[in-house]
Amino acid sequence: MADIGLDFWLTQWNWEPSIVIGTALIVGLYLYAVGPLRKKYHLAEHVKKAQVFSFLLGMFIMFLALVSPLDELGDSYLFSAHMLQHLCITIVGPPLLLIGIPGWLVDPLLRKHVIFRIARILTFPALAFFLYNFDFWLWHAPPLYNATLENQNIHILEHLTFIVFGVIYWWPVFSPSALLPRLSIGGQVLYLFLSGMPTVALGAGLTFLPPLYAPYLAVPRIWGLSPAADQQLGGLIMWVPGNIVYIVIVSILFIRWMQGQEVKQREQEALQDSMENGAVLH
Repeated sequence: MADIGLDFWLTQWNWEPSIVIGTALIVGLYLYAVGPLRKKYHLAEHVKKAQVFSFLLGMFIMFLALVSPLDELGDSYLFSAHMLQHLCITIVGPPLLLIGIPGWLVDPLLRKHVIFRIARILTFPALAFFLYNFDFWLWHAPPLYNATLENQNIHILEHLTFIVFGVIYWWPVFSPSALLPRLSIGGQVLYLFLSGMPTVALGAGLTFLPPLYAPYLAVPRIWGLSPAADQQLGGLIMWVPGNIVYIVIVSILFIRWMQGQEVKQREQEALQDSMENGAVLH
């Protein structure tokens, strides 16, 4: 049994230079772009505070997931903690980043022919869906997963692909640019409905299969969780909380669709009343 107390949560922070420098660079470039660069080149009159908050929140959540003791807990003790970390950098962080990026910031890049063609291919919904889920499943294959726990460079590569493919995957739903627009609301609902299936299948498999990942079999046990119970919990984290995110977004989209239908109906009724009144006057 391992003793995970206050000392662990205070001392086991992972200040990996690539994470710290990378995060600082991305946040610095973003703040420069929405501030001095925007004003210098008159890209927009203002930037929405909600967008800035969303982007910074997304970066903070992913940064915290990677440097906090959650990282050490997932690497050295619990598979379930690792799954919680993965959800933060695939399902929570990337959509917040996209919501926080103004269209006027990415449009100049997308107007470059080569970048636009590459981005259009990568964000095509079927390909974005495939790339994200293939990458997610691939890294959870026991040989590769075990390798990430033993080799820091492989681990960094795993996290980078999660974030990059996460942004590509969420683009059809949260695209900030009209040049590569979002799917229609109906398309977004269908996309998200289908998106939950691969994670449900993987989460269910991890929940019901015997322990697959050798490094977790030999580590000290904490909180009374056996390797089997730990993997079951990890599968449930992927299965349930991950799909709650999809359900919440689909519910919001459905409400927006209903509101849009109501507005259209009112406009049609107003137009019909106007035509009837005009006919009477005539």
